Amino acid sequence: MITTAVKRKNCRGTQGGKTYAQRVKNVRGAFMVTNPDAIAGKNIVLVDDVYTSGATLDSLATVLRQAGANNVYAVTFARAV
Repeated sequence: MITTAVKRKNCRGTQGGKTYAQRVKNVRGAFMVTNPDAIAGKNIVLVDDVYTSGATLDSLATVLRQAGANNVYAVTFARAV
């Protein structure tokens, strides 16, 4: 398991209480791949506690695919309704 291949470039506050559009904007460009060799050609599984809008997972998946990940999957433990 690799937990240091991606880092958040900046902290823009929590996603709680934001609309979907605000959540997407809040995490757009917020992540960067710090270890491309750990990502390229790999299948990646992202683990999140609660799936709300999917904005964070989508933003992470985008930078991972841009870094050459074969597939990016997400596993969550709960879904907000």
